[in-house]
Formats: sequence, C-alpha cells, structure tokens
Amino acid sequence: QEVKIFRALILGELERGQSQFQALCFVTRLHRNEIIPSESMAKLRQKNPRTVRQAEEVRGLEHLSMDVAVNFSKAAQLSSHIHNVCAEAREAIYTREEDVKFWLEKGVDGSMFEVLPQGSDVPELQRCRLCPDRWKPCICSYSLSIEWYPCMLKYCKSRDAGGKVSSYKCGIRSCQKGYTFDYYVPQKQLCLWDEET
Repeated sequence: QEVKIFRALILGELERGQSQFQALCFVTRLHRNEIIPSESMAKLRQKNPRTVRQAEEVRGLEHLSMDVAVNFSKAAQLSSHIHNVCAEAREAIYTREEDVKFWLEKGVDGSMFEVLPQGSDVPELQRCRLCPDRWKPCICSYSLSIEWYPCMLKYCKSRDAGGKVSSYKCGIRSCQKGYTFDYYVPQKQLCLWDEET
C-alpha cells in the first residue's frame, strides 16, 4: 500500500507523573523514489558493518501535520507491519488527511481513520509548548532525525573494448533526513518534551 512507518519511544519522566515510556507511531505514504528497492538492498554486501557511517547527502527537514488518528485494531489492512511496529503505541498512531485520501482511492477501509481536532476548528487549541495547563488538549510537536538510510542507487560507467559506454549499479548513496510531526493530544501531560526551555 506504499506505507512508511516511524516509531518513537520516549522515556517518561516518572517524577512528573508519566509512565516509564511513551510510544508514538507516525504513518505516511511512501513515495516510489524515497528509498532504494528491497531487491537491490538484498543484493548489497556491507563492508565493515560496525563502522559508524556518515550520510553523503543531507535532505531538508520535512514538517508534517498529522491530523488523523489510526485505529490499531483495524490497521493491518493498511500495513501488516503496523501490528508489530506500533503495538506499544495503540492509542497514538497518527497519519495525514492527504495520505488517507490516497489510501482510500486504493480501496482501504476508511473506518480505521478518525479526523482529529484542528486549531482552525477549535480556536482555543494551542501549541503544547505555549499551553500553561498540563491537563488541557493541545497540538504537540515531535522531531526526529534519520541519520543514515539508503536513498538512491549509485551508477558507475564502464567502456567496453569497442569504446561503448555503459552504466551499471555499483553501490548505494546514503542520506540523512529530519522530520517534525505536529499532532493533537488530549492533554499536555502526553507532550512534556515540547516545552520552551
């Protein structure tokens, strides 16, 4: 179904009344050229697997407004991986309305999606970092960075005996990318990291 899943595990602040950890899942549409095909991945051999690698290309920060909640018990139809990856985040799986439209056109059951309150619908809804009351609903922001992932195939050129140039796959190009997700929470207590320091 062309699905990309991000999972975040955030350690809780026990002295502030939070549980041991909080899990979040962000589900978005995977575009065709975002990552190299799995067949190509399977053929690649990694030299020095313990090496800490640096990305060759830094891709810009993507800011995503996650305005729809996904029902965990029905989400297997969207992707079979959601059941395993998002098991701890049952009540905190988010996606975007524009991605939902794409999946609905592909025949996914719309009953797994629930549109969340937006700042435009609820004027008093603030960003959590500005909200003084820990028990009020607000718009939370969570940022993450993927430091290294295989984003493109590399092609090298070779000449045959007749001088004809041909290209062949000779490796992968790695990228780094950052994401910021904005989403509704029923109380600021679920978003204590998003405070002005």
